[in-house]
Amino acid sequence: MDPTSETPPATTPDRRLVGSDRVLAVLVELSRHPAGIGLEDLARIVDSPKSSVHRALASLRRAQLAEQDGRGHYVLGDEFVRMAFSHHEARPDHVRVRPLLTRLAEHFGETVHYTVLAGRSVIYRSKVDPPTGAVKLTSTVGGRNPAHATGAGKLLLSQLLITPEQVADWVQEAPLERRTPATITGADELHAELAATRRRGYGIDDQETEPGVNCLALPVYLTTPSIPSGAISVSGLTYRMPIRELIDRVEEMRAILGPLGAPVP
Repeated sequence: MDPTSETPPATTPDRRLVGSDRVLAVLVELSRHPAGIGLEDLARIVDSPKSSVHRALASLRRAQLAEQDGRGHYVLGDEFVRMAFSHHEARPDHVRVRPLLTRLAEHFGETVHYTVLAGRSVIYRSKVDPPTGAVKLTSTVGGRNPAHATGAGKLLLSQLLITPEQVADWVQEAPLERRTPATITGADELHAELAATRRRGYGIDDQETEPGVNCLALPVYLTTPSIPSGAISVSGLTYRMPIRELIDRVEEMRAILGPLGAPVP
């Protein structure tokens, strides 16, 4: 599973960046260039004068949120990285799910994610790779994927889109991206899949996001006893962990999740 960024572009044709908006746009763009980016390229991407972008970079450097490397390129500062990781590690949901992800990764020997729904996407809040043996997936914490193409996304959408009309309205808001030949892109097909997901209590991704990769997702209840706060999924390469095997072992997953995986009526 290879979550791709769906962060909107820094500018739109009818909206120029000014002041603090420009500083934030520059910060976001720096996050896309871990190897660094030059001032001229950065100014072109955020569609702002070089002098304005330079001032924004100066503000970020004073706060230690950006740095300049030996080539004169700009990168995120160590202070930003420290803040981001410190915040992530201390988040209540991360603290509570991390032991479960670790147990699942050790038990199944596959990658495990904790995912939340954000609009039409899922965001990967936490990830644990298997300790040994298995090939590690390229997914990243903070990465996104279209909700309709993932097991976790379909599981969480199944609690929100119940009727055919609700699904049709949701589909009409934006075209459903076809990530692989198996991706669902029609309203009728998506409604049938969401209904099946509700009945069985888990979501599946059978090579719908990336060829050769599948997953099975179960809900977790961290904030309320009846509404899932997110989903935990076990993901693996199809040749090593076929979707049928994941389905056959779903009760093993539920046993490890324990009370956090069971809603209160």
